[in-house]
Amino acid sequence: MLLIKQDLYWDQSNIFISDVASGIERTLSKFADDTKLSGAVDLLERRGAIQRELDMHEEWACVNLMKFNKAKCKVLHPAQGSHQYQHKLEHEYIENSPEDKNLGILLEEKLDMSQQCALAAQKANRILGCIKRGVTNRSREVILPLYSTLMRLHLEYCIQLWDPQYKKDMELLEWVQRRATKMIRGLEHLSYEDRLRELGLFSLEKRRLQEDLIVAFQYLKGPTGKMERHFLPEVTGEGITVLNYKMVDSDWT
Repeated sequence: MLLIKQDLYWDQSNIFISDVASGIERTLSKFADDTKLSGAVDLLERRGAIQRELDMHEEWACVNLMKFNKAKCKVLHPAQGSHQYQHKLEHEYIENSPEDKNLGILLEEKLDMSQQCALAAQKANRILGCIKRGVTNRSREVILPLYSTLMRLHLEYCIQLWDPQYKKDMELLEWVQRRATKMIRGLEHLSYEDRLRELGLFSLEKRRLQEDLIVAFQYLKGPTGKMERHFLPEVTGEGITVLNYKMVDSDWT
């Protein structure tokens, strides 16, 4: 798998770049002046195909009197075995990068999300510090809305992409909610589980599971189709195993 980030110099006038993907077969993502080209590079012909599409981008930029900011163009290899092949842009090799940030989410070449978990916890802890210094009222009517609206969103933003893989990362995120709930007056002496029960909250781990189930349901349902509910989880001696599903256009049965 290969991800190439390209950055364009352009004028601040109205420029429409919808035709930048013309003729491109690989996955192309556009974010304002950032363009990301991704595709598999496990075979030699696939590597050559990506290089040809890079050349097409270069030609497109020339036709539109634009220029790539080569200092910001990077190549990310989120897999092993593809570093031996380098890609060129404007006759120069593109620098490899061990990580890249997409819409605020840090993606590493090893697909290890520990650093993203640390960044999310750091942002939330900074906001918690501001709340401690700036808010004297520690009642649940004040602290709980502040936590829910200002802090928790940093711990759950696009969580399906960077769901923590290791226990230490899970505990790091959970520790933020532990600190926030302990601020509330009258609950300081209670355990974390009792504080959650008193406030009507779930642990972040349970909330992630809930969000995963919601996203899975939306994925199976699709944008317009509906699922035929002809299945139930198969329960064995070792628990729930597999869900079988089929997409149909009828209502739930």
